[in-house]
Amino acid sequence: MKHLKYYLLPVVTLLAAGMCSCNDDDTYFEDDAQNSPMKVTQVYLEDYKSSVPDRPVDFARLGQLIRLEGEGLYGVKKVYINGYDTYFNRAYVSDKSMLVTINSKTPITECEPEQRDKIRLVKDGSECTIDLVIRAASPTVSSVSNTLPRPGEKVTVYGEGFQETTLITLPGGVKVTEGIESDDEEGLWFSFTMPDGVTAGGSIEAVNANGVAKTPAYFNERRGMILDCDGTGAFGNWSATYDPAECVDDPAGTGRGLCIPAIPASVLAANGSLAAGRQGNGWFTAGNDEPTDDWARMYELIPWNTPTSEIALQFDVLCPDPLVTGVLEFTLQNNLSNYGFGTSETSADYSSAYAVCWVPWMVDGEFTPFQTKEWITVTIPITNIGIYQNVKEGYVFQDVVAHRNAGSYRNFGMFFVNKDVEYTDGNTYPATDFNQGLYVDNLRIVPFKDFTVSDFPEDEEDDTTEE
Repeated sequence: MKHLKYYLLPVVTLLAAGMCSCNDDDTYFEDDAQNSPMKVTQVYLEDYKSSVPDRPVDFARLGQLIRLEGEGLYGVKKVYINGYDTYFNRAYVSDKSMLVTINSKTPITECEPEQRDKIRLVKDGSECTIDLVIRAASPTVSSVSNTLPRPGEKVTVYGEGFQETTLITLPGGVKVTEGIESDDEEGLWFSFTMPDGVTAGGSIEAVNANGVAKTPAYFNERRGMILDCDGTGAFGNWSATYDPAECVDDPAGTGRGLCIPAIPASVLAANGSLAAGRQGNGWFTAGNDEPTDDWARMYELIPWNTPTSEIALQFDVLCPDPLVTGVLEFTLQNNLSNYGFGTSETSADYSSAYAVCWVPWMVDGEFTPFQTKEWITVTIPITNIGIYQNVKEGYVFQDVVAHRNAGSYRNFGMFFVNKDVEYTDGNTYPATDFNQGLYVDNLRIVPFKDFTVSDFPEDEEDDTTEE
């Protein structure tokens, strides 16, 4: 019977609206209503998705719907939350109850001190003020700067609501309490230094002034590794590939081992550059009979029925000098006949499309030279790749595995394409000769499900709800 909770509140509120619209005698603004004293005895959080859809609370967050219970509420003209004039629908006001949504623009720390954490109800002839802690919306994560850091490397988590981060828990229960930095003004990031002794993979959880933030379960996660240049996965080697012997020691000197140059130094030295309009050879996995190329091995990490919207391709990248040309193309199979941004192999409409292009120097449609002095992690959702952009098809991870295993050449590949990029119709960015270092490491498949940590852990078995 628990499923009935999903329908209870909407039905009640619709009935309330219907009864109000049928009432010909509007007594809301008459003296009796406007002069009657008000009292609020309890505040409830209304959340039909919760196991307790009408829950008594002593705090609420921006954007949440609350119910005030008391006496004399019929006739309320104004509601001020932290001093903010908050809209409410009087169709949902009775003498003993009213509903109001806390506007996302309600100030938290910026309001006057005497107005903070207070709700003020106003009629013509009476007022009522109650205490209720008002918090920002639950913190959310948008990205992590480095999801496979070495001990001693800095990790920055980006998102919203990260003010006053004080405790970070890494996979395996490793706690970080020292050296934490956070953006306490806007709450857009927090950072820490990777400690020794983290061997498990999973989520980062961080406690801050607005609650608990939780990343997808991709931090320090290696079980979906495709190639790491140091023993995991196997390189293919034929006429259209570079020799794995061209992998180089980490130019940043972090001790992470070997990494893949987008174009090997020997090739650049022999030709001077990769000329505009050209693509290089590729870096591919071994293919059909190599056991690690069957991604069914990853089902322990990513169950077979996981939607593609909850899976991503990740890799680490280092680009010491500004990059202003070319794209990195990734393909789940060695079946390409066209190369570069906007080709059929990257299209959602082509039945054999299993590729995606990463254009790091294009940010929100604007040309921005790309450079990073440290290793950073790039995350590409599977739903950005070829046919998996058609999310309406309902693809799951098993489909990705089956498509690869059924392919004539199941090699996963990466190569640098130095061609013009028509980023939008009629807006073409011309390629220039490429002659610089661009390095990639730790190509992997990872979980990509977003989480919001519940204020009420009993709502979810894992204390979280999906975004």
